[in-house]
Amino acid sequence: MSYKDNLLEEAKRLQPYLEEKRHFLHSHPEVGFDLKETKAYLTEELKKLGYEPKSVGKCGIMVELGGSQPGKCILLRADMDALAMTEEAEVEYKSIYEGRMHGCGHDMHATMLLGAAKLLKDYEHEIHGVRKLIFQPAEEIFQGSLDMIESGVLENPKVDAAMMLHVVAGMPMPTGTFMVPKQGGVSMNTCEQYKITVLGKGGHGSAPQNAIDPITAAAQIHLGLQEINSRELGREEYGIFTTCKFQAGATSNVIPDSALMEGTIRTADLDRSVNGKIKKRMEEIATGIATAMRCTAKVEFSDYCPCMVIDDAWAKQVLGVMKDTFGSGIIEMEPSPGGGSEDFSFVSHKVPVTSLFLVAGSTNDGYVYGQHHPKVRYDESCLCMGSAAYAAIALNV
Repeated sequence: MSYKDNLLEEAKRLQPYLEEKRHFLHSHPEVGFDLKETKAYLTEELKKLGYEPKSVGKCGIMVELGGSQPGKCILLRADMDALAMTEEAEVEYKSIYEGRMHGCGHDMHATMLLGAAKLLKDYEHEIHGVRKLIFQPAEEIFQGSLDMIESGVLENPKVDAAMMLHVVAGMPMPTGTFMVPKQGGVSMNTCEQYKITVLGKGGHGSAPQNAIDPITAAAQIHLGLQEINSRELGREEYGIFTTCKFQAGATSNVIPDSALMEGTIRTADLDRSVNGKIKKRMEEIATGIATAMRCTAKVEFSDYCPCMVIDDAWAKQVLGVMKDTFGSGIIEMEPSPGGGSEDFSFVSHKVPVTSLFLVAGSTNDGYVYGQHHPKVRYDESCLCMGSAAYAAIALNV
């Protein structure tokens, strides 16, 4: 019997190994490109499996396998950075660092790809072509994927197609359910960060007439921005912009000099036309309202990430592999914009890409919180299934 015929059972036997590795990664979260412990840990584990890990870019890791038989070069990605937030989930392997948490499941992704590396090593001779397994930093700030691309991860040998896997919690489906694109199309939004700084004149809380209150102006700007979506975007102009950070003042009896607003703009644009329209109107509304209220406003944009584009032929090929490997438990998705953004989209504009989503926490089992919530928990019983999915695609395309 070949390895391909027994893949899922082999992966299930790795479950204790996967849980051990995941617990370390979860309890030692790091953010952005500052992943010293994470990179060192994964690099050492890959060396133990017989690989020769290569550093790519500022903090990425890549291992290659295969190459003894002709075929395509396929890239499999896992991200490994955490979020700058404090964990409130009660788990035994809770983050040991205040203000850092694996709230998006990247510790699950990295563990699953590590498990796939372990599964694949003994069957390298069955691979047609080359497989690149990459562990990517800085996905949460939309910089890691582009950094690795610019550092040559898609070259030498040239990558023919790529895939990623992402876990989701707080879903009504059973843990272990895969959601797989059945065809091509735009599947995730663009994203761009914005920051609006409103400048006024501070003063005593008892004498607002002697100050220029930036909080009131910022509040009016926040409300004014909502009019763009409700009154200025047509049906065909999909766009979401959300202020997620609002800071002003340090005490209850002092009017501050400034107020700060930060958030994101998300569209389904391939040409950035809607994105440009929203940005233009945000600047006009912010500066106009600020001026009317005797303040000034500065609007800044940064960290643009394009939309994810799923390749039709590649998506159908991967869907076939997933059906052959897992049988039931596959939900076929029709790609459509919405939800979050993902910096693997930079890869999707270079080579054919598809993305898998794996339910790792059902609401029916008490996993009620979703990604980026301080109390989110992930059902790690599906770690073996993620490893099996990565390995199945590596072996069967």
